[in-house]
Amino acid sequence: MKRYILFLLLCCCQLVALPYKLVIDAGHGGRDPGAQNRAGKEKNINLAVALAFGKLVERNCPDVKVIYTRKTDVFVPLDERANIANRAKADLFISIHTNSTAKRIGPQGTETYTLGMHRASDNLDVAKRENSVITLENGFEQKYEGFDPNSSESYIIFELMQDHNMESSVKLAGLIQKQFRTTAKRIDKGVHQAGFLVLRATSMPSVLVELGYLNNPNDAAFLTTTAGVNALAKSIYNAFVAYYKK
Repeated sequence: MKRYILFLLLCCCQLVALPYKLVIDAGHGGRDPGAQNRAGKEKNINLAVALAFGKLVERNCPDVKVIYTRKTDVFVPLDERANIANRAKADLFISIHTNSTAKRIGPQGTETYTLGMHRASDNLDVAKRENSVITLENGFEQKYEGFDPNSSESYIIFELMQDHNMESSVKLAGLIQKQFRTTAKRIDKGVHQAGFLVLRATSMPSVLVELGYLNNPNDAAFLTTTAGVNALAKSIYNAFVAYYKK
């Protein structure tokens, strides 16, 4: 009996010693610039914030292992971004993006998305834009099983999906938006749901962050400064720590 108890204690200690795995995904990259204008390119902003956020975690959270989907300006297919997290058996996935609209001057503010399909047209437009990157991949029709990122009908499947990680994802998204509002002093556009392929393919709680609108002069000026990048990274870090402690 004593040996059995000792065995259980050793197993528990090993489980506790396992590092918490955080995957940080800098959206776009390489031949896929994302949103862009005279102020800059989305892929560069995403990467700068992702690296700054990851560095804060690495410095201050020794029990957390940070995994990046990219650390340089390279193209990574959407399915591979999710595969990186799944292969690592990650505990959390945070995808970092910068928003834009078809209008010459866009709105202002940050927002965070979880997987889902609310019928709001604005949410659908954002999902379509972010998912359209798959058209740069060879054979995307077969790889994504006929999914058309520009067809509203393709998103109906998200209405039927059961996401057992939804509660955790929504909690993290709310914490991130709170920090954007209080730490980075950005306009809070709230937490939303949309059909992002990169979130659909992950098997852990996951969120997609939109740091601001590149086609809004005020947001663009903030996003392209070192101070802005650091403030946004600090916001996501603070939210992660609060989520992790809970």
